Amino acid sequence: MGYTPKVLGHINLFVRNAERSRDWYEDLLGLRTYGFFPGRAAFMSADPGNSHDIALTEVGENALGPQGGQVGLNHMCWYMESLDDLKELYHRVKEKGIHIDRVSDHGHSIGIYIRDPDGNGIELSYEMPRDQWGFDDNGHMIGVSEKGQLSGPWDEEIAAQSALVGAAH
Repeated sequence: MGYTPKVLGHINLFVRNAERSRDWYEDLLGLRTYGFFPGRAAFMSADPGNSHDIALTEVGENALGPQGGQVGLNHMCWYMESLDDLKELYHRVKEKGIHIDRVSDHGHSIGIYIRDPDGNGIELSYEMPRDQWGFDDNGHMIGVSEKGQLSGPWDEEIAAQSALVGAAH
């Protein structure tokens, strides 16, 4: 099918200050800046062969932040090459004092959910190779893979979140 996209090319986020956001993404994720226009935009990539994975478009300091319960981007996801890389990034997030909204064991992947300085949602994730996912009879894999396969320093957070959910019921 020729009309099926090859891959998602990039996302474009509105941010209050492109320079501040660029610095944050460079510092936390090590993204490379391939274009920067002060007061306007920054174009950044994790892949040196890609012109940009993310564009940060400046809209000014008085702009409203993301509003919960409204249509729009929930979060973007950055995949790490290995589980060890995700563990290292998890520790980096903790060292920088970045609030973790939650950690989710999806079975086939682990997701660490944080927010950038403007409140945009970010998932930092590692996904197992496809042949390890697990599928149901319909070929669906989301929600089918066995949880607990991707242990790491986040295990206590997952357990605490599960206890809170259990206590609420």
